Amino acid sequence: QVQLVESGGGLVQAGDSLRLSCAASGRTFSSDVMGWFRQAPGKEREFVAAITASSRTYYAYSVQGRVTISRDNAKNTVYLQMASLIPEDTAVYYCAAAPSGDTIYLRASRYNYWGQGTQVTVSS
Repeated sequence: QVQLVESGGGLVQAGDSLRLSCAASGRTFSSDVMGWFRQAPGKEREFVAAITASSRTYYAYSVQGRVTISRDNAKNTVYLQMASLIPEDTAVYYCAAAPSGDTIYLRASRYNYWGQGTQVTVSS
């Protein structure tokens, strides 16, 4: 059974940092593009960051300079390091995988596998 399990969310203050993790199991994800998305209450799910099989990265404009995505294929894990958090970052953060190799996908519909999400709340 393919699973993506996010962890690392929580309640933090503005300006703090958090590192989210996404542990994958059930298949090898080293050839996949891995993405992070987020969804705030009443809003659509939006792209945050993605990393390809060759570790090429891409970030949403709203998080550029504050977020770093990385992967450890030996651990089948993807990370999202977030710094200088602002209240607008409050959302449920989802990890996703698409067996696309080295193509960056920005749309959620291109991703085949999803985690259950982890809540990040940033207080002002």
